Amino acid sequence: MQATTQKTDYFALFELPRKLWIEMGALEQRFLQLSWKLHPDNFVNASEEERELSLKRSSELNDGYRTLRDPVARVEYLLAIEGERKEGGKKQQAPPELREEVFELNESLDELREKKAAGGELVSLKGRLQAAEKNFGERLSEVDSQLQGIAREWDAAVEANTDAAARKTLMARMNDSLNRRSYIRNLVANVAKELGEI
Repeated sequence: MQATTQKTDYFALFELPRKLWIEMGALEQRFLQLSWKLHPDNFVNASEEERELSLKRSSELNDGYRTLRDPVARVEYLLAIEGERKEGGKKQQAPPELREEVFELNESLDELREKKAAGGELVSLKGRLQAAEKNFGERLSEVDSQLQGIAREWDAAVEANTDAAARKTLMARMNDSLNRRSYIRNLVANVAKELGEI
């Protein structure tokens, strides 16, 4: 058994090109084949070093499978191994097209917290927050659709062996979409949390 590198390339582990559309049946079949081959039970009579390596490879295989079968995690992973994942190093800011809605949402959340603390009436605020949660949920779906579109462009670029500059542009767009998605997902989670406490 050969030693693995420090950071395993999950695409290479599953013998896949670095594309974002993956046929799930083929991924699962390859996972099952590799799971059987690398399973620690196959190494009970091996040396301690080989057993440890088997455990490590099995763990990497499971991590890789979990990552590659999730479309968003797959994009994040691709960007990370390409050295292009740029999460907000500074505090995340509302995407420009959502600033007004985010401002209104934050005002409603502040008002809700104040009224809860004072024992005030919450029915109208609850309705506004439910509408905001629905709206931002729809925005999240839009961002996911945009991300899928960029992923299709990425795959076409890989297929056509497009130059590095064009790929970098696509990766920057994926980063922007992932950061926007993360921001909106956090908004939806915060609203859901507040609604759950009413």
